[in-house]
Amino acid sequence: MQLTQKIKIEPTQEQEEVLTSLSEVCRLLYNFSLEERIEDWKKNKEKPEEDRNYITYTNQQNKLPELKEEYPKYNWVYSKVLQMTLKKLDANYKSFFFLWKKGDEKARPPRYKGSNYFATLCYNQSGFEIKEGEIKFSHNHPNKVELSFDVPNKFGLEEKNIKQVEIFRDELKEEYYISVTYKEETPEHKDNGLYQAFDLGVTKHTGVNMDGKFVEFNNPRPDKYWQPKIREVQSKRDRCKKGSNRWKWYNRKLRKMQRKIANQMKDWQHKTSRKIVENTKANTIVVGDL
Repeated sequence: MQLTQKIKIEPTQEQEEVLTSLSEVCRLLYNFSLEERIEDWKKNKEKPEEDRNYITYTNQQNKLPELKEEYPKYNWVYSKVLQMTLKKLDANYKSFFFLWKKGDEKARPPRYKGSNYFATLCYNQSGFEIKEGEIKFSHNHPNKVELSFDVPNKFGLEEKNIKQVEIFRDELKEEYYISVTYKEETPEHKDNGLYQAFDLGVTKHTGVNMDGKFVEFNNPRPDKYWQPKIREVQSKRDRCKKGSNRWKWYNRKLRKMQRKIANQMKDWQHKTSRKIVENTKANTIVVGDL
């Protein structure tokens, strides 16, 4: 099985400038490649279906060496990161077409990334090294600043079979993180013959076991606390001109509140369900949405 670990990093000002530059190159690559696909789609849609020949990920990847010669900045970014940027665009396009062919009216094609967007730097299988509690990433930026960050020993990354590492930025918190994907053997499931069901209700959570015994927990409902505040901020945002600095400020505040509600709900549900499982030592069947 594959697992993912999210770890916060603290880049220096120089490192942040390099990360921003590398991200900007990936953002431009994504936008230019998207534009190429859009133009290709417009040309092909007028042709008979049997004569259509759309641009693929392989076509765009094979153009990278030529692109690097014409635009030297693309050499700043580790080659695998550029390839993964194109893979992400390809995955977005395939997802859109899959939904569109199924008749999903809400399906929307990939959009251009704005100038404030931080493009995730994805190092797949290579371009990074983890040694002595530190992770280091390869790049060719003219500043020659090392992208090395401390990783707490508690994560034990040196012993893991790591497949991919991503560097991304949380736009709301303006913090940087790495997402480490690693492979582990799936542990063998041992069935002890004991079962219980756990219903995640709106106002109450209920657990019942095979003996007919049950327990109930009142849901603290943090959404009741936040909803009036959210309505107030949303009302102020909607009175501003969409896209203005004031509108963006209220919009960030609104998203932060909404995410806090979701995190508080998930945190309480996780702790409660875990407490029940540990106390009963039974396999749990969850009924309802987390």
